[in-house]
Amino acid sequence: MRIDLRQLEMMDAVAQLGTLTRAADALHVTQPAISSQIRKLEEQVGLPLIEREGRGVRLTESGECVAHHAKRISQILEDLREDLRQFKSVDKGVLRVAVVSTANYFITEDIARFRTTHPGVEINLRVANRDEILEILAANETDLAITGQPPDDADLVARPFKENPLVVIAPPDHPLIGRVSVGPRDLAQFPFVVREHGSGTRRVMERAFLEHGLECGVACVLSSNEAVKQAVQAGLGLAVISRQTIDLELETGRLMTLQSEQLALERQWFLLYRSYRRLSPTALKFRDQLMVPKAEN
Repeated sequence: MRIDLRQLEMMDAVAQLGTLTRAADALHVTQPAISSQIRKLEEQVGLPLIEREGRGVRLTESGECVAHHAKRISQILEDLREDLRQFKSVDKGVLRVAVVSTANYFITEDIARFRTTHPGVEINLRVANRDEILEILAANETDLAITGQPPDDADLVARPFKENPLVVIAPPDHPLIGRVSVGPRDLAQFPFVVREHGSGTRRVMERAFLEHGLECGVACVLSSNEAVKQAVQAGLGLAVISRQTIDLELETGRLMTLQSEQLALERQWFLLYRSYRRLSPTALKFRDQLMVPKAEN
């Protein structure tokens, strides 16, 4: 059985875009050309791969299998093209980085520093919550990723590279402001503003309170750190947030931190990548830059 790479590319496009017309437009071919090649592929594998469904198409079970492998092969080919571009010029190519939203507060500085010495590299930065970042990694849609506590995954390389202390924040007129130390039970008496499910910060916060047999009352669920800070300033509740995100608010006195040494809120940033994927020279250079403390650069 011989399967043509172009046929797999077409299956990948159909799987992602849902119609033969959109796939044809994306690949700059005609719809009959797509239909013809997929029919030939079906003949070669001896199984139906797509079925008509309304104005679009639906992949059969065997079609899903072919599309899954087609996506992986497309990624391998893109990795090959990227590696070859790197051989032509070590300072060319694309670096794909995916980070959780909190890491976006510091990663742009690292990217700017990297671009200073590698101006020909194009940076593709994606920002999402922790669960989405792990999905992006699993789909091989990024070279490197940055999250808080990584999952247990034998196929994942996770290297700590930066401290990420979390703190409890409150508006300056909150009743707990001025206390030398605030216990977890004191905090749990007040409502909290939290991030959405899938957020690493929310996961750490809930675990820290559960260690003391406590749960926080949720006043509001928000999808960004900026929204959380605004909600706390407005008096909607307390919040747990990365210390690295609140420099401006602390300087201007719009927010204050509450000291609670009994809560286990210390954690680190981790650099993640797939163990079975060969990193491009550009990704290796950026990885090495992140792993070296700035004072030593």
